[in-house]
Amino acid sequence: MFFSIHDLEVRKIHFDVEFPPGEIDFLDPGVRQTGVLMARGTAELLSHTLGEIRVRGHLKVTMEAPCDRCLEPAALLIDSDFDLFYRPLATGPEAPEVEIHDGETEIGFYVKDGLELEEVLREFVLLAMPMQKVCKPDCKGICPQCGQNRNEAACDCRLDLIDDRWAALKNL
Repeated sequence: MFFSIHDLEVRKIHFDVEFPPGEIDFLDPGVRQTGVLMARGTAELLSHTLGEIRVRGHLKVTMEAPCDRCLEPAALLIDSDFDLFYRPLATGPEAPEVEIHDGETEIGFYVKDGLELEEVLREFVLLAMPMQKVCKPDCKGICPQCGQNRNEAACDCRLDLIDDRWAALKNL
């Protein structure tokens, strides 16, 4: 769904859409959508700005990514409200690196005549995913010695908690 500047000048656009798995490319081979992405909300052109678009609404989707502890698939439910602002790229910074103010950290940019909803949703989903992705809260991970998934079977590896950098002090 495309939000055209010309349409937004006339009225606020309401959306209530569903995207089946595979329709939105999340640009990360390890992350995939496993459930239907449902999003509803509005897009509007803010008055007294230089073409700033506000997209807000609610999104719900189940994603899958490798567990950070054991590398097994971890199901991640994202059920969240969003309120995003976008400016035309022409009004953005001209230099490759500039200092921005705290209020501008949440602003994205769009190119040409409008904004694609799929891009907005992709960006929000990727940013809403937890920093540590785990398959279950008590995941034991994999053994650093033999590589055995400790959730499936215990290994007999002994973990020496001695730091080799301090080994010379043992001889004193």
